[in-house]
Amino acid sequence: MSVKPKKRGRPASGNQPLSKAIILSEAKRLLAQQGKIPSLRALATALEIDPMAIYHYFANKAALLEAVATSLMKEIYQPQDNSDWQGEIRQLSESYLSLLAAHPGLLEIMLGMTSVGPAEVFVERLELALAPVGLDTGRFEAARDLLVDYLHGVALAIQCNPGGIALSGLDGPLALIFASLAPDAN
Repeated sequence: MSVKPKKRGRPASGNQPLSKAIILSEAKRLLAQQGKIPSLRALATALEIDPMAIYHYFANKAALLEAVATSLMKEIYQPQDNSDWQGEIRQLSESYLSLLAAHPGLLEIMLGMTSVGPAEVFVERLELALAPVGLDTGRFEAARDLLVDYLHGVALAIQCNPGGIALSGLDGPLALIFASLAPDAN
């Protein structure tokens, strides 16, 4: 009978100590590869560490999911402070959809979360893109909700029909949203 050696809180490859960044990086890699974040035990196996080592950095799986989702959301397009608000929203939308397509389980993770960290990243970027329009709070919230619901619908359609939905198909619906937001539409 052989006894497996105990795994410690350091990755087997190299002498680099385990860190939050290493755990996040591996979780994001597995999400892109598998379409979902594996159990903490499977993540620990991929990192070649004891599963309990993850709890030193994340209180539970929900905390890990929020960190992964927020980290990925920070990769989406950062709008520039300029007057081409329509171009900025188009780039933000395409970037967001590309992220969701590259990480199929991400939308499901975000929709199941009780925290708002990842959503705050998108909202901050949308606020920057829409700043030239000067929407009041109520109109901004309505525009945010409409755009996000539309983008999530497109993301779900892409997941159901990979390769069958082109981002160029965003132009018509976005033009309709833009027409309702234009300063003279107030």
